[in-house]
Amino acid sequence: MTGLAWRNVRRVLAARLDNAGDVLMCTPALLAIRRALPGAHLTLWTSPGGASAAPLVPGIDDVLVTRALWQDLGHLPFDAERERALIELLARRRYDAAIIFTSFRQSPHPAAYACYLAGIPFRAGQSREFAGSVLSQAVDPPPDAVHQVERNLHLIRALGFDPVASDLTVCISAEARTVLARKLRDRRVSEGIPFVLVHPGASCPSRRYPVDRFAEVCRSLHRALGWPIVISGGPTDRDIAQAIVKAADGVLTLAGETTFEELAALVERATVLITNNTVTMHLADAVGTPEVVLFAGTELEDQWRPRRTRARLLRRPTGCHPCYRFDCPFGLPCLDIPPREVATAVLDLIGGVPWS
Repeated sequence: MTGLAWRNVRRVLAARLDNAGDVLMCTPALLAIRRALPGAHLTLWTSPGGASAAPLVPGIDDVLVTRALWQDLGHLPFDAERERALIELLARRRYDAAIIFTSFRQSPHPAAYACYLAGIPFRAGQSREFAGSVLSQAVDPPPDAVHQVERNLHLIRALGFDPVASDLTVCISAEARTVLARKLRDRRVSEGIPFVLVHPGASCPSRRYPVDRFAEVCRSLHRALGWPIVISGGPTDRDIAQAIVKAADGVLTLAGETTFEELAALVERATVLITNNTVTMHLADAVGTPEVVLFAGTELEDQWRPRRTRARLLRRPTGCHPCYRFDCPFGLPCLDIPPREVATAVLDLIGGVPWS
């Protein structure tokens, strides 16, 4: 599509049908689309998990949330009517163009075909596979090892958009910051008090540093710094957060007690973050909070690692890296990192006290 044709576009669908962290990786590309098409209506099409990040995403006008069959892990029942209803929904919205963002292991063709059937005339994505005319513009992707932000920017550059910047960008409302500050004050963490934020959860077990080791890290850092240790997480992380609270002094939890936007504000307020390879890693990179990442061997660091903030990535080399597994059959050898090593990395990152 030429630059002149883009100026005539009024309704754009930007698809990233994955998790919240993947949506955050699209923010530089979405900002470039918004700057180039200030008068167009820009919809983010994403999954229920990805939609949690939508309040933080600048430049979009609305969010379309669906469970994509081609992203399903076997949980969706067979239901052809559900898929026909999706096509009808897309058709009713009368989009002029669809830009389909994917990771290096995903295909844009199922989403593009749904858009084709819905009557969307222009459909762009990155693929080396032949799929006929499913994509009206198939962009040859960059090498697989490229960071996912750069992969997204590669696509929009090929479509004629000029990126504004390559840093992750989030918009945290004043209300979210105010509510988060109140929740911290209720736990005697007032404005100006430094604290360590620990995020022990992740979307799959293969990326979770063991809870008992997280507890030991918290004990060591509280002894060394005397700072509060705050645990973050979603509703499903409450049990592991409570286990850490019981096992270590000076630890309090907000797991399951914040919205996603408040979680972003919490990461922003933290002096330093300790996290698994999950969405908090990307939030810290967006807001500039120093972080120590327990980076499991499931992924390639260069594709996902923080690029803006000061960070230490910890992982043990293993022959199975990267495995891309949701569960580890070998007992997580890639995360066999002594708690003292994690605590030392935190202290080194913040210039804290040395061990006695």
